[in-house]
Amino acid sequence: MALLVAAGCALAATAQGKDSFTPMALDAGFGRMDITAPAVAPEEIIRQFAAKESEFQRALNHYTYRRIARVQTVDDDNKVDGEWYEVDDVIFDPSGNRTEKVVFAPENSLRRVQMSPSDLQDIQRGYPFVLTAEEIGQYDVKYVGRQKVDEVDCYVFDVSPKVIEKKHRYLLGRIWVDATDLQIVVTNGRMVPDDTRKGQEDLHPPFMTWRQQVDGHYWFPVYTKGEGILHFSGGSGYMAQDVHIRDIVKYSDYKQFGSTSKIIYEGQDITKPQNQPDAQPKK
Repeated sequence: MALLVAAGCALAATAQGKDSFTPMALDAGFGRMDITAPAVAPEEIIRQFAAKESEFQRALNHYTYRRIARVQTVDDDNKVDGEWYEVDDVIFDPSGNRTEKVVFAPENSLRRVQMSPSDLQDIQRGYPFVLTAEEIGQYDVKYVGRQKVDEVDCYVFDVSPKVIEKKHRYLLGRIWVDATDLQIVVTNGRMVPDDTRKGQEDLHPPFMTWRQQVDGHYWFPVYTKGEGILHFSGGSGYMAQDVHIRDIVKYSDYKQFGSTSKIIYEGQDITKPQNQPDAQPKK
């Protein structure tokens, strides 16, 4: 998220930008944290859940869904004074290639900040965070404990990027992994890096994403809320500004795309039959 007066949004080397924002409370029904050592070695839990996340990512690549994204600025009276809003369908084109179709996008009324490429990247790929076996080597993953999210028993891990590369976005935060299904059910943290250079600041609020099991096998993202006060230091003759940002993203209408691809879960083909003939009417 860049100030509207900023000229550009180049990436900075810093990963954390600790003084660039003030977090707002994000409601979550978490239970007491059990910090005793798990029965299974944390390294083995990490290996298993990363493999399950890879399965989930392959499955998600064969689903269509709708994403409703809303980015707001909030004034000192907690009233919305600007909004970017977009409804997109993540679908497949006639050639079977994955694409996004804008369904509804009213005029952008943000006046104090502007959407940056990294904001759009976070909405599309960062907020619905997936930590696959192919990508987990990019992160330091530390076991924290065991905790219930509502009634779901979860392993809890802190994750942070080992190295920050330009044009890449990374999660800095915490994940809750279902202790039975070994899939992420909650993600909490920030997408990094921020650009903290005066006059070119590109800052991002902390967020939380919840998943739900919608097909009996996989936990799909259903809701993201991000909120924080971003501290822009100004530059190029402009005064410093604090901007209260609120992001809300909803994901719905998950449907498996009709193709010849197979979805494998725990070694079993769980691909739903496509174009099955209707049952014969009773005589």
